[in-house]
Amino acid sequence: MASRLNPYLSFRDDARQAMEFYKSVFGGTLTLNTFGEFGSPEGADADKVMHAQLEAENGFTLMASDTPAGMEHNPGTNISVSLSGDDADDLRGYWDKLSDGGTVTVPFEKQMWGDEFGACVDKFGIPWMVNVVHA
Repeated sequence: MASRLNPYLSFRDDARQAMEFYKSVFGGTLTLNTFGEFGSPEGADADKVMHAQLEAENGFTLMASDTPAGMEHNPGTNISVSLSGDDADDLRGYWDKLSDGGTVTVPFEKQMWGDEFGACVDKFGIPWMVNVVHA
């Protein structure tokens, strides 16, 4: 397997719901494993997601987990997930689904650099940037 770089998102208690949502956006195969499946069947975190991985047909990979009790979880504004390319229909579709129920911070529209771009925070608190390249 070749090396790859992909986002790994942390949630407090809703990784399962978030990853199911992202599967509805991007399609693909979602695998979920709980802390209970890997050695904590009686613990407070037994039903929380220890590791989730979404593999979309288009090559996107998104990973996530719930943060176990006792560990610090500080959602921040120092990272965004960026989607870009020239497939306007796909990217607009992702934008519509990701921004639905979230907060649009930059409306999806033509920008001064000539591309269509928008930024939002989805309903799970994850910031996204979507850019349609126009040559």
